[in-house]
Amino acid sequence: MTDKLNLELLGDYLQSSVGGFSGLSKAEKFKDGQSNPTYLLSSTSGQYVLRRQPAGVLLPSAHAVDREYRVMKALQNTEVPVPQTLHLCTDRDVIGSMFYIMSFQLGRVFWNPSLPDLDKQQRILIYDEMNRVLSALHNIDYSAHGLGDFGRAGNYFGRQIARWTRQYEASATEDSEFMNMLIEWLPANLPPDDDRVSLIHGDYRIDNMIFDNRRPVVNALLDWELSTLGHPFADLAYQCMQWRIGSTEIIPGLGGVHREELGIPSELDYVARYCQRRNLTEIANWSFYLIFSFFRFSAILQGVMKRAIEGNASSSKAFEYGALAPRLAKIAVTILEKQHD
Repeated sequence: MTDKLNLELLGDYLQSSVGGFSGLSKAEKFKDGQSNPTYLLSSTSGQYVLRRQPAGVLLPSAHAVDREYRVMKALQNTEVPVPQTLHLCTDRDVIGSMFYIMSFQLGRVFWNPSLPDLDKQQRILIYDEMNRVLSALHNIDYSAHGLGDFGRAGNYFGRQIARWTRQYEASATEDSEFMNMLIEWLPANLPPDDDRVSLIHGDYRIDNMIFDNRRPVVNALLDWELSTLGHPFADLAYQCMQWRIGSTEIIPGLGGVHREELGIPSELDYVARYCQRRNLTEIANWSFYLIFSFFRFSAILQGVMKRAIEGNASSSKAFEYGALAPRLAKIAVTILEKQHD
C-alpha cells in the first residue's frame, strides 16, 4: 500500500457513497501530520478532506480512523467545533485502507504557540478560546451523545501507562535511560482515582485547531485519533506541556519565550482559568499529570521514529519529530526530580 490514491476508483466510490459528490479531479496530501495521511480532494462539487490509515504494519489500536469519525459525528452541532462528517469507508479494497471523508474547513492554523504574527490582544483572546473549547469538551454529556461506550471507566492513568509502555517497547529503536525511569516511576506513583471521567481529545494542541480567519474563534478541532473516555486533567496537562518545551524544537513550545510581554498566560493562570470554567477549586497531583503527558507524548513520537526507519512515515520530517522523543522524556524526569528536591 502507498500513499498515492487511485483517483478513478476513489472518485467512482465517492460519487456513489457521498451525497452530492461528483467529478473528483485532484488529491493533494497535506505535508504536515505524523499519524494518519490526510488529503485535500478537489472535485466539481467542491473540496473535501480524506483521512486514512498509514501504510505498513500498524501498532495495536493505533491509527483508529473509525474512532475519529465516530466522535466527530457525535459532536456535530455541539459547543465543541468539528468538521462535518460525510462518510466512513471500512472497505480496504477502495484505496488499500480504511478512510473517512469530512468537510474542508477554511481558516488559520497556528504552528507556533507564541503566535508571532498576532498582536498582544489577539494572543490573549486566542489562548482564552482554546481554554474555552477544552472546558466545553470536558463538560460534554458523552452518554447523551452516544459515546457512553467510547472508553472504559476507572483507572484511566493505570491503563494508559500500561498501554503506552507496550507501544513504546514495541517501537523502541534504542535504549532510553529516561523512559526506563518513567516506566518504573509512573505506575508506582498513581494518584488516587477521583472518578472524574470526560470525553477527552488526547492530542489537544494549538496546531490541531483551525481558527476563524478574522476572529479568535476555533472553527474546528481536528485529529481525534487518540480520543476516548478518560481523565480530563490528562488533556489539560498535555496542552500545558508546551509551556515547558523549548521554542526552537521541531514542535515548538513556549520555553524561553517572554510570555507576559506577548500576552500569553502563564501555565498557572491557564490552569486557573480552566478550573474557573469547570467550577474546580484546585488540581492536586499536577506534577504527576505533566510527567505522564511527557511520557505519553514521548512514546507517541517514538512510534513516529519507528515508522520513519521502516519507511512508512506520513511526513518528511518524521525523523526530526522522532528525535524529540528522548528530549521530552528528559523534561519529565526533570519535573520528577524537582518533586523530591
